[in-house]
Amino acid sequence: MATNLFVGNLPYGMDSDAMGQLFAQAGSVVLAKVISDKYSGRSRGFGFVEMSSAEETAKAIQMFNNYDVEGRKLVVNEARPREERPRQ
Repeated sequence: MATNLFVGNLPYGMDSDAMGQLFAQAGSVVLAKVISDKYSGRSRGFGFVEMSSAEETAKAIQMFNNYDVEGRKLVVNEARPREERPRQ
C-alpha cells in the first residue's frame, strides 16, 4: 500500500524531479509533486511524495524530517486527507 507524505519548507528552486531523486534514497518513489502557484508557476514551497510501502514511508520521515536542503530544514510527515472547502 502506497503512503502519501507532505513535504514542507522546500527550497523554491526545487522541482518535482529533484524531490523524487532525494526521496529515492529512502526507497521506491511512486510519485513526487512540488505544488506551484497557478498564476506565476513558482513553487509554493511544499509538495507531496508517495512511497510504495509503509516501511519506506517511515524511513523517509526518519531520514528527511529536519533534513537540511539549501539552508532550509524540510518538514516531512504523513499527509492528511484534503479537506473540502466551501465554494464561493
